[in-house]
Amino acid sequence: MDFLDPLLLARWQFGLTTLYHYLFVPLTLGLALVVAIFQTAWHRNGDVKWLHLTRLFGKIFLINFAMGVVTGIVQEFQFGMNWSAYSRFVGDVFGAPLAFEGLMAFFFEATFIGLWIFGWDRLPRALHLASIWMVVLGSTLSAYFILAANAFMQNPVGYQMAADGGRAELIDFGAVLTNPVVLAAFPHTIFAAWMFAAAVVIAVSAWHLSRGQHLVTMRSSLRFGLWFMIISFAGTALSGDQLGLVMVSTQPMKMAAAEALWDSACGADASFSIFSLGTPDGSEEIWSLRVPYLLSFLSTHTLDGCVEGLNDLQAQYETQFGEGVSYMPIIWVTYWSFRWMIGLGGAATLIAVAGLWVTRKNAKRPVAKWMWKVAIWAAPLPLLGSLVGWVFTEMGRQPWIVFSLMLTEDGVSPNVPGWTVLISLIAFTAIYASLAVVEFGLILKAAQKGPDPLPDPNDPDADGDRSPQLTTTVY
Repeated sequence: MDFLDPLLLARWQFGLTTLYHYLFVPLTLGLALVVAIFQTAWHRNGDVKWLHLTRLFGKIFLINFAMGVVTGIVQEFQFGMNWSAYSRFVGDVFGAPLAFEGLMAFFFEATFIGLWIFGWDRLPRALHLASIWMVVLGSTLSAYFILAANAFMQNPVGYQMAADGGRAELIDFGAVLTNPVVLAAFPHTIFAAWMFAAAVVIAVSAWHLSRGQHLVTMRSSLRFGLWFMIISFAGTALSGDQLGLVMVSTQPMKMAAAEALWDSACGADASFSIFSLGTPDGSEEIWSLRVPYLLSFLSTHTLDGCVEGLNDLQAQYETQFGEGVSYMPIIWVTYWSFRWMIGLGGAATLIAVAGLWVTRKNAKRPVAKWMWKVAIWAAPLPLLGSLVGWVFTEMGRQPWIVFSLMLTEDGVSPNVPGWTVLISLIAFTAIYASLAVVEFGLILKAAQKGPDPLPDPNDPDADGDRSPQLTTTVY
């Protein structure tokens, strides 16, 4: 392996910066909705505990949003730095949804975040509440436009090739925005983001409850987070099922790689392996635990459906796109990332179900300390599930950077030496590591501090030690 190979280093750098940026995306998408729901509850019933929760999780949301903006800017630079051939080839199509994301969604979102931050004592209550809901709308639109751009890489639509065959030209922006891949991936991504937000709400609440702090407020947020987790997982599973059907029709090689299915199979033979052991190169199965018919059902929604195998698809693609290229992704990566994605999300949901049971009103035993610790340490599970899900999505597309149109090796910048990419890779890694420490420290400090005291006689967590000089942003 050539460790100064520009293609290898560019892929590592893009993977690092993309996954690091995505650490902040789900929490932004999810906490925006959580904060809006909490503020709506306070607006409707006047219960100050919901104001406490609005301000607490709003602070965490703002810290996370700021870091997401900083890391997201680097994504744009990389297309021109390391992937100039790709940018020239697909820029006319790829740039359109990204422009809409920046000009319409992000600026829209940022504007209303500003109104929400500084409008507590300046805007009418209803208008201030509307501003946080506009933030939810803006962040959701932002996610949609970015996913639409990514969907073109998975299933190119709405384009025509230029006369010289050197670039794709946009001819139907509506087709790009209604790509079957984005229509399926969007709800799956949003529900998964809500799961992580729910996990953060659960963890923060559990930390305070385990210490006997803010009992009334944190019990309400805990129960909300547990239900929010379960509902979001149901949405993630249902939307994931639809995304699987779209994947079979647009990228059958990815589905075959997810199951390490080497030869086409139908009915009972199209089984789903829960766990598998294979040869070191992944080309042959030694032993596996399988569920008959399940892969057939997941791929076709029938029990007698057929699923194309890796070998058959390789032969088909060689005829269609040319010989001399392996059109299979790295099988062990796709196989295990697919299962870790499902397993991590499922584990977080099972913990939420157990949490609802042990914290029910009629529970005869107090919650054990180790249970609170499980709730706290389980917070990263949905995020890790989302990250490995994106690894599956992007690695499963390989060797294509734009499926059926451009190989990844053809998209890298042709005149960038490997040592320059290595230097920027090391620099970004060091900077991102530092930012991660700062981000985690700020969020941890805000979460552990808990709700700020408010001079309100109806505060359910009041301790009687109030100062008339306390400032507040309450109407």
